[in-house]
This record gives sequence, structure tokens and C-alpha cells, in this order.
Amino acid sequence: MKLTTRIALTVGASVPALVLASGWLLLHLVSIDLRAHQDDQLRARATVVAKNAKAYLDVAGTDHPLLQRVRRHRLINSARDVGVRLTGPGDPITAGPQPQPYPTLPPSAPNPVTVTTGGKDWLVLSLRVGAAKEGTTPNLWLLSPDTAEDELALVRKRVLTGALLAAALAGAAAWAIAARAVLPLRRLQRRTSGLDPRTSTARLEHTPTRIAEVDDLAYTVQTVLARYDEQVARTGEALATARAFAATASHELRTPLMSMRTNLDILTDHPDLGAEDRTEVLDDLEREHARLVGLLVMLKALAQGDLIEADAFTPLDLAELVAVSASDLRRAHPDAEVSVQAISGIRVHGWEQGLRSALDNLLTNAWTHGRAEDGVARIDVALRPPGGGHQATAVLVVEDHGPGIPPGLREEIFQRFRRGPDSPGSGLGLTLVAQQAALHRGRVTVSDRPDGRPGTRFELYLPAVGIQNVQHTLPLLHRDWLTGVPEQTPSGLPASRQL
Repeated sequence: MKLTTRIALTVGASVPALVLASGWLLLHLVSIDLRAHQDDQLRARATVVAKNAKAYLDVAGTDHPLLQRVRRHRLINSARDVGVRLTGPGDPITAGPQPQPYPTLPPSAPNPVTVTTGGKDWLVLSLRVGAAKEGTTPNLWLLSPDTAEDELALVRKRVLTGALLAAALAGAAAWAIAARAVLPLRRLQRRTSGLDPRTSTARLEHTPTRIAEVDDLAYTVQTVLARYDEQVARTGEALATARAFAATASHELRTPLMSMRTNLDILTDHPDLGAEDRTEVLDDLEREHARLVGLLVMLKALAQGDLIEADAFTPLDLAELVAVSASDLRRAHPDAEVSVQAISGIRVHGWEQGLRSALDNLLTNAWTHGRAEDGVARIDVALRPPGGGHQATAVLVVEDHGPGIPPGLREEIFQRFRRGPDSPGSGLGLTLVAQQAALHRGRVTVSDRPDGRPGTRFELYLPAVGIQNVQHTLPLLHRDWLTGVPEQTPSGLPASRQL
């Protein structure tokens, strides 16, 4: 059923109901007013009739017949529109309209009462006049036909007629008004009925109509379609990431698996292998196994970074993350000398797991490649507070005392699977650092130590906000780090160039 038909039926049914309800209230009020008016009229006439009745009774039974006839005639003339019954000396006097059959009159009715006889209602009022004394039976009755019910019946008929006419007129008017009112909604329906996000890229173009419900509905449809497109894109990205993960894992795991297979064949084919050779083969197997595990862990981390959603970002204290990461490095590598200088209260809005992974990889990289000439891994970590402003930048500095990185290789180290010949890692650690810097709208740089001594200095720049004003208003910038084809950054440079 159309909306206009529903509105027309609703109004067509509700208007007569309102008319009938209003008519019932009107009838009740009119009934009260009519009866009060009739009672007042009867009392007013009773005053005149009672005066003439008293004057008549004063001369009734005396030897003044002429005066008696005059006053009797005056009494009868005063009761032309009401019935009168007067008892006294002689026969009772009746004048005016009288009920048939004659009812038994109430013995006492100082206020008008209703008496029914012959199917008609009469108002009756009784008084004591003339020679009647206090406590005696009233001797004057006034009777008036009760016409209120006839007038009320006429009002009922007119109210019912009005309700029936109102039903048809209100339904037609409501249908016309509703058809005009829902016209923008019908236009919106025609524009949206041809939209199929599965087969067409066409989307709703809506011009505000200044009708709140229609504009809100159009905005909702646009939002739903936008979210559909977003989810389709995210689903495509997830499938691409899954395929990239499978392809990359298949390619990168082939070499260590083949090496492990070779070592296993050696152990199988040469059961009498010497202890020294056997130990060397087992050590090689252990290294390849560790490399496999590390490679899978790093690939998983990159895939998570490619698919992370904005709602995973929460307020974080960067100093706490740095302290925990440094503590874990000391626990895993007791020979490492790690110094940390960090001021608490520097907050960022970030993905805790991703930032923690980036910090761990920076420290692990420094421990692996930044050993001094004496073989000790000395790592200096400093967290510099932001310089000011609403979107100031916090800087995490990680310095080692190793041989350093040549300037020509400083961009390549952030690319996938770039590892030195003696590196035990997967070649993805610094790639993950670059990915997390980009996801958090930051950047990472590499340079020599500023004090002139040998070593490498990594600086991770992250947007920081005030403690009381932590929010993340920018959308995530997606980069396909797992497949090695990062999207363009806002500045127009490839991610590897910018980072």
C-alpha cells in the first residue's frame, strides 16, 4: 500500500472520529445548557403565575364575582405556554398545555423535575400560594413540555452527517496533500531504484530539498553505498593481501626449506657422520628454522599493517612503549647495554601492536648491526617531546655504535628482503618500521651519529597531541607493503622515497 493511501485512510478514519468525539462533547454541553435554560424559563414563568394565582385565591369564594372572573382570566392568560394546575376553594383550575394521560403530580418539587407520561417528558414545578400554609401540600403546579431531547436529536443528526461528509472530504484532501508532500520522496525512490552497486558504479546524486526526512534518507542511502564501496575495497585489499602473503611466503620460504631439506638428507644419508660435522649441520638447521619463524612472523605483521582499521587506534603513552620495548631487549639479550631517556606523558593516537613492533625492530636492528669494535652492543634511546602546536611531532631516536650505513644504501634498507650477507634476520624489520611510520602519519630517517663517532642514528617522527586532547582525525593511508607496491603519499613521492 502506498504511503499516500495510508495517510488518506488514516486521516479519513481519524477525522470522523474526532468529529464524533467533539460532537459528543458538544451534545453533553448543549444538553446541560438547554435543560438549565428550560429550568430558568419555568422558574421565571412560575413567578408571574404564582402572583396571579395568589391574587385569584384572595378573592375566590367571596361575593365579588366580577373581580373573581377578572383575576381568573388573568391567571389563565399568564399560563398560555405552560400548563397550570391550581387547587383551592372550589374545583381545581387547569390552564395551558396539559399532559395526556394526566400523570400523578409530585407532592413536592421546589425545583423542576421530569415526569414522563404518554411517551413524552414534562418538567414539573410545585409551589404553595395563597391560603396554603407552611408544611401543607403545594397547591400550584406548573408543567412545561421537555423539548430539549428533540433539539438534541437534531444536533445528533447534524453531527453524524458532518462526520460522514468529513470522512470523504478529509480522505480526499489528505490524499492530495500527501501526494504532494511525498513527491520528493518518490523522486528519490526513482533515482535509487536503478542503483545496483554490484553491477554499476553510478551513485546517488542528491540535491537538498529542504525537507529534513527526504534529505536525511538520501544522506543515509549515500552513506550506505559509500560504506558498501569501502567494504568492497577492503575485501579486495584483504584478498590481495592474502594472495601476496601466500605468494611471498612461497617464494621466500623456498630457499630455507630447500637448505633444511639438504641438511636433513645429509643426516639421513650419512648416519656415521662425525660429531663435528653433525653439529655443524644441526646448527645450520637451527639457523634456518629460526629464519623461517622470523620470516613468517614479519610477513604476518606486514599483512596486519596493510589491513588495519582506524578503530584499532587508541591513545598511547609513547614513553611507556619505549620502556617496555627496551626492557624486553635487555631480557632477551643480557649483553646489550641500553640507555633510555624518555619523558612520560608524550601521547600519540596509534595502534599499540604496530608501534610496539616498530620499536622492537629498531632496537633489534641496533643490537644486531650496531655493535662497537669491542663487540658490545651499546644502544642509546631518547624520546624528545614535541616542540608545540596542536599537531606537534614527537621524535624517537635510536643510536648504535656500529659501522654505520653508507648514504647510498639508506633508502634501500626499508625495502622488502634487503638484508646483508651476514644478517640473521628476514630483511623485513625496517620495512615494518617504515610501514608503521606511514600508518601513523609519521616518517623515519636514517643518518650518521651527530657526535662524529661511528654508528647509525634512526629517528622516528610521530604526530603527538596533548594529554587532554587525544584524537585521530585523519583517515588511514593504505600502503600495500606486503606486495611491495606502496601507494603514493600526500606529497606525491613514493613511500620509500619519503621515508
